[in-house]
Amino acid sequence: MRIGVIGTGVAGSVFTEMLAGAPGITVEAFDRRDPEADAGTGLNVGPNAMKALRLHLPARHDAVRAASLPWRRWTVDLADGTRLMDLDLLDVAEEPGIRLAWAELYRTLRAPIASLVRKDMELEALEEDAQGRLVPVLRDAAGALVRPGGYDLLVAGDGRFSALRRLTAGTAQPTYYGMALTRLLVPDATGCPYDDYGQWFNGHARLLSYRLPGGAAYIAGAVLLPDAESEVPADYRTGAYQRALYTPRDAAPCPAVAWMVDRLERHADRIHWARLQEAPLLRSAANGRVLFLGDAAQAMVPTLGQGATQALEDGVLAGRILREGGSVADVAAVRDARVEFVRRFSVEASDTMFPPCDPVAGTLAKTQPAFLAKLRRTYTDIYDRSG
Repeated sequence: MRIGVIGTGVAGSVFTEMLAGAPGITVEAFDRRDPEADAGTGLNVGPNAMKALRLHLPARHDAVRAASLPWRRWTVDLADGTRLMDLDLLDVAEEPGIRLAWAELYRTLRAPIASLVRKDMELEALEEDAQGRLVPVLRDAAGALVRPGGYDLLVAGDGRFSALRRLTAGTAQPTYYGMALTRLLVPDATGCPYDDYGQWFNGHARLLSYRLPGGAAYIAGAVLLPDAESEVPADYRTGAYQRALYTPRDAAPCPAVAWMVDRLERHADRIHWARLQEAPLLRSAANGRVLFLGDAAQAMVPTLGQGATQALEDGVLAGRILREGGSVADVAAVRDARVEFVRRFSVEASDTMFPPCDPVAGTLAKTQPAFLAKLRRTYTDIYDRSG
């Protein structure tokens, strides 16, 4: 079986490693950019992805752990410092999650598959060979078209704006939730008064932040938009707006919020903006000759940090299933119900950022057994084909 992987993001990388050297399988990967050029900001990866790596790619599990800091606690405060929640992840998971820079995650996941990846290859079209296999048509860095031959299976690991999904199933139509999300990497976090994963609410506006390896910190924000279809207004992007958004009216900000607001105001021109959205789940196309993984299959809201986490689960488990002789239909049978549960739970967990939910009452509800049971299911319910 000849398999071609389009995109060596999170899912594509671990999927390729899972199949490298598998009897009867040849796997090749193509990436549209030089992996060393990736910068990005920061991310947290949930305990469930780390469990999937531990069960099926233990060497990668250890390498990713070595490149990251542990995500052990999840705290939620008001902007004045009032504590609402303090959760030890080991109360709902089998091991901690992690926090690290995107660039470091890519470097660690791509290292073992470097010899299988052809870089600077942009997918432009698809053709068929005489056997009915799909032939990707790629443009290389010199502008020449490359046809590497027919593949029994093409795998989309090329992210939320997947070219392979567009070519085989049309452009995914996202659902927008009327919220803008911000991301800022602070390379020098000297004086940062916190370490592990924390959230801070000022009304429905929410900050999320944690330290990263190498002395950096990642700050993410969330602000309501005028309506679900609105673009981000220009004044939202100013430092003054960022300061006013997260500063309490009737109290002084706690040290953590004061530190973050200062960085957001000072570096407003470096903040990356996006709108909270998700895309419909799609696992396959072209009569099973195309398999979608990660954000190419299931772009979801990031509230529980499950985007990259589910991509890791996807890549590891799809690779395991195909390596053992399973099919695209088997991957869908294992993954789709699991992904839909996590997607819906992630939307449910976003309630505290939207009216009419009260952020205090909504957060306190997340300390109760019903929410914690769903969180435990999210963090531990990893499919193990051997069991």
